[in-house]
Amino acid sequence: MEGIGKLLLIFGGLIAMLGLILIFSQHIPFLGRLPGDIVIKRDGFSFYFPIVTLILLSILLTIILNLVFRFWGK
Repeated sequence: MEGIGKLLLIFGGLIAMLGLILIFSQHIPFLGRLPGDIVIKRDGFSFYFPIVTLILLSILLTIILNLVFRFWGK
């Protein structure tokens, strides 16, 4: 039961962080407008794929999770 409790706390923290990111993402000036993000605008059609932003967020999240698991696992 202790393992499930820890897992639920981790997932709850991740969901809370995701919620904060979604709330405050409009106030972060560079988020979604980095060089390398794909934007295609045509008449009546627009396509946006923030590939570089996703890679940067993935690296940041990997570092944070590695630190959490390294110190939580002891």
